[in-house]
Amino acid sequence: MAYDQNNIFAKILRKEAPCFPVYEDDMTLAFMDVMPQAEGHTLVIPKFPAENLFDLDPEYAGAMAKTTKKIAAAVKEAFAAPGILIAQLNGAAAGQTVFHIHTHIIPRSQGIDLKLHARELADFEELKRHAERIRKALG
Repeated sequence: MAYDQNNIFAKILRKEAPCFPVYEDDMTLAFMDVMPQAEGHTLVIPKFPAENLFDLDPEYAGAMAKTTKKIAAAVKEAFAAPGILIAQLNGAAAGQTVFHIHTHIIPRSQGIDLKLHARELADFEELKRHAERIRKALG
């Protein structure tokens, strides 16, 4: 499948769709998932048109890993999470629903179940507050 320039993450990168940003550098963008599986669910995407890991330029893969590590630490602190789930899905058969490579950072606590993936929009005011908590943890 060829990369779809009209996927929602491509639109976010072009500022054609809104997002709740947490962090941005020259190669990556981190923002709140609008259909979170848990409070604090954050996404990291590269500023490179790749559907999945196999299409991603190695330099951007490295930048994504660095940003994911940085944001995961901030999410862990901001939400006092004893654990962090890091997920990166490649292809529809793996559960990928947006075909621009992205990494999920999801705070985890024992006894708190995850919501179903991509089912329910969160309250946007709450997402703004969550993004601010993560930015504050980043310093």
